[in-house]
Amino acid sequence: MQSKAVYLKSRPAGKPVAANFELVDVEVGEPGEGQILVENIYMSVDPYMRGRMREAWGPGDSLMGGAIGRVISSGASGIKEGDFVSHGMGWRQHVVVDAATAGVVDPALAPLSSYLGVMGMPGLTAYGGLLVTGEYKDGESVFVSAASGAVGSVVGQIARIKGSREVIGSAGSDAKVAMLTEEFGFSHGFNYKTSDPLEELRKGAPKGIDIYFENVGGPQLEAALTHMRPYGRIPICGMIAHYNDGDSMTPGPRNLTETIYKFVTLRGFVVSAFAEHEGQFRQDMGGWIRSGDLKYHETISEGIENAPTAFMGLFEGANEGKMLVRLAADPTL
Repeated sequence: MQSKAVYLKSRPAGKPVAANFELVDVEVGEPGEGQILVENIYMSVDPYMRGRMREAWGPGDSLMGGAIGRVISSGASGIKEGDFVSHGMGWRQHVVVDAATAGVVDPALAPLSSYLGVMGMPGLTAYGGLLVTGEYKDGESVFVSAASGAVGSVVGQIARIKGSREVIGSAGSDAKVAMLTEEFGFSHGFNYKTSDPLEELRKGAPKGIDIYFENVGGPQLEAALTHMRPYGRIPICGMIAHYNDGDSMTPGPRNLTETIYKFVTLRGFVVSAFAEHEGQFRQDMGGWIRSGDLKYHETISEGIENAPTAFMGLFEGANEGKMLVRLAADPTL
């Protein structure tokens, strides 16, 4: 079978550009024992992929990422033709996947695309980052940067559901800020491009913040450190402001001394740390979605040829919620 895939043509220097990517024709074989042949329907683009382009992926490498697809041929027990599966071999139209690395998803429980967003890796990242790494306690004040994105929007809503009356979010446009407060239930939001972060934190949580869910870095991290309450926690999910620094890295926050006398904890994490919580996460998230307590947005580009543009758009604030690329028609719609 002939199919198309996106390869890295050259490593980005700073923000990725179209010339860094190449669309190629590839030959896809039949699945062997324990394998499945999948037609990808949706693929995910995520900021963390920029870091992999710095070292893990080089010129000539095929890109990879989360995907949802339909099984068109199976050599594995437990997965049959017609099943829908999640796997880590996106950035291509068709792929042979080891069945052990794929998971069957049920479109009757949630839309297929949501398994790459609120019901998938971004949702579990938000859930575990706030409740496990961040050790959130009911009623605490929470600040989320990049709060209109796939992870940040869920973090703020979980905090609200769990009883926080002060949920502050930053976003890159006035329209996105309005979405935070009017649709997602944040108590305060601000445009980080036109507002002073520290001033806004003081407005939104006059007595300080207990948790800063870090997605950005830069001036917002400095503001959070200044306004942190004693024994505050900063779960570090990402720092998108620094992903395109290249060889000349931006200096870190100038006020790390704030952590000393406030006993502040900064702790990085990755989603794999929450594998044991995935069952409870799916149960909780499914209930919140069905009840209407948690809402989500998706930004969907069409066609594999537009995958690089969708990825580049992450660094320009082009997405509301999860950024996805639809590679084939969704038969469940």
